[in-house]
Amino acid sequence: MTIDRRKFLKGAVATSVTAMLPLNWAFAQNRPAGMAPLDVSAVTWSKAEDIPSHFNVLNTSPLNAMPAEHLLAPAKTPADIAFIRWNGQMPDFESIDPDTWEFTVDGESIETPKTYTIAELKKKFKTHTQQLVLECGGNSRENFYPNAKGNQWSNSAVFCAEWTGVLVKDVLADCGVKSDAVYTAHYGADKHISGKGAAISRGVPIEAAMSENAMIAWGMNGENIPFMHGYPLRIVFGGRPGSVSQKCATGMGVRDRVHDGKKMGAPAYQVPKNPVAPGEKVDNKDFKIIEEMIVKSLITAPQTGGELTLGQSLEVSGHAWAGTRDVAKVEVSYDYGTTWQTASLTKPVNPMAWQQWKINVKLPQTGYYEIWARATDTKGDTQPMVQPQWNPKGYLFNGCHRVAVRVV
Repeated sequence: MTIDRRKFLKGAVATSVTAMLPLNWAFAQNRPAGMAPLDVSAVTWSKAEDIPSHFNVLNTSPLNAMPAEHLLAPAKTPADIAFIRWNGQMPDFESIDPDTWEFTVDGESIETPKTYTIAELKKKFKTHTQQLVLECGGNSRENFYPNAKGNQWSNSAVFCAEWTGVLVKDVLADCGVKSDAVYTAHYGADKHISGKGAAISRGVPIEAAMSENAMIAWGMNGENIPFMHGYPLRIVFGGRPGSVSQKCATGMGVRDRVHDGKKMGAPAYQVPKNPVAPGEKVDNKDFKIIEEMIVKSLITAPQTGGELTLGQSLEVSGHAWAGTRDVAKVEVSYDYGTTWQTASLTKPVNPMAWQQWKINVKLPQTGYYEIWARATDTKGDTQPMVQPQWNPKGYLFNGCHRVAVRVV
């Protein structure tokens, strides 16, 4: 007896949200001898039709999809509720052999170019496991006014999974980095939507590549990286725009200049050098590259539309993150920012992981309320209560997240 994995996953939303199988494994007594539970974190979706109903699919060519915001409640995001973002054609995952997959390090500023198999990476370098936030540069784009072109992400194009692999800096050191190194260049197997050329090839300043939170990963949440998240190898940079975390990674270059690969040029993943009026056109020469993400928070409970009885305490909770910094505090308001209450806040499990927060509030009278959350990072930067600086591509929206509830 066999079970079709994809059909199972599509019907497993309730359990996949918590990724807690096989606790309370219904009808386990009826399972055939020797049958193990399916691991819902190791999803093998390979096309848009595989995406279950708890995702909002924004488009299919290329594939972009996001979960409902409240599903992001777990501190470590399960793979089957992490947002999906492709820039071009996905590889033929079924034909990929991880045993023969190769990762090449080269470029003008590498002393000795080398190519590694995944097995060689595992054998030669120390393995690291850490949780890192990956956030699309356009997360929350739908909140900008006037509208900015691009995928209209709500606030859930972000997740914090656990990654296992080796540090970029260790691999680069093995190859030798010249003193004139400026930027990295990331390469992957996904092709442009036309089938010609690369879909995306971005990079980071060399200093970012030498951090403790830059990885070449083969594992996500203790399993092989799922197809949709970059199988079999992914470059992962916590605290940076998600676009630099190259999926299906085939190599990394070290350049003696700012990388000029696909989607490195303005206005892609860039914002104006100086503030502009909403709706204003900006010349390409007046943009700058987004190299770090900024302070932000997300309310995962309660959901908008909830009701409670007058006098009942309401627990509000969620996550906060701040690019390459830590979050210093999270505050909550139910009176449109007139007053704020400070939430309890955990420390990150490691740098560039998100932090959990929660608070119990008492809403003073019956009626409609908006619950707002704002985070402040360790350098004092705070989320704005209104729209942040508008930009033509709708990047880096970090206005206060809000949900609505009613007291009856």
